[in-house]
Amino acid sequence: MYYNKVEICGVNTSKLKVLTDEEKSALLARIKEGDEEARTELINGNLRLVLSIVQRFSGRKECMDDLFQVGCIGLVKAVDNFNTDLDVKFSTYAVPMIIGEIRRYLRDNNAIRISRSVRDLAYRALQAREELISQKESEPTVEEIAARLGEKRDAVLHAMEAIVEPISLYEPVFNDNGDSLYLMDQLSDTSSGDEVWLENICLNEAMKHLGEREKKIINLRFYKNKTQMEIAEEIGLSQAQVSRLEKGALEKIRKQL
Repeated sequence: MYYNKVEICGVNTSKLKVLTDEEKSALLARIKEGDEEARTELINGNLRLVLSIVQRFSGRKECMDDLFQVGCIGLVKAVDNFNTDLDVKFSTYAVPMIIGEIRRYLRDNNAIRISRSVRDLAYRALQAREELISQKESEPTVEEIAARLGEKRDAVLHAMEAIVEPISLYEPVFNDNGDSLYLMDQLSDTSSGDEVWLENICLNEAMKHLGEREKKIINLRFYKNKTQMEIAEEIGLSQAQVSRLEKGALEKIRKQL
């Protein structure tokens, strides 16, 4: 999705202003002195940043207008809380603020509701985890986090799992020249075997129209239940190439069927 393809109500996204680092620094200095016009100009000059972040959530079928507005709230918070004394770019500080605001909105408006007590325990657990990491300089176990909080291990584990955002099987994890590799492509199904495919008598005939490499990939992928990564390592190709060949082979089979 490109900037000029995103439709935000009341905003011509193709004409959003982009500020240089020098302009941002100058505006931040004026804001520090209480200049409200500079604050407004800095916010307007970073709306494209909000737009680029909102695009990451486009696959969720959420209202883009709502996400954009929520992202703008995160941007305003970033502008109002940015410390100019630190040697950090404004965008470096603003991006997690904007993402955090959008994620909070998505979490609070999720159809799967999490009780406040569970959510509070999860946040306490995350805080305890950060404290233990700073002390031990290593990842703490759930038992250690639970002991620090004085809570039961299972309760802490349940709370931390409850706030983990579900990931779609169609979430793209890699892209190569327009060919996307999805999460489902990295998963194998061990619950079914050869009989699932062999039940279709026409399949054997359709397979005859495939090249040797395509046949091998289909065999390993669906008969042997191997992931695309495993197949790539076995036949000496990249995972993206395996994905492309697999899709082409399936399309040939569909035409024959």
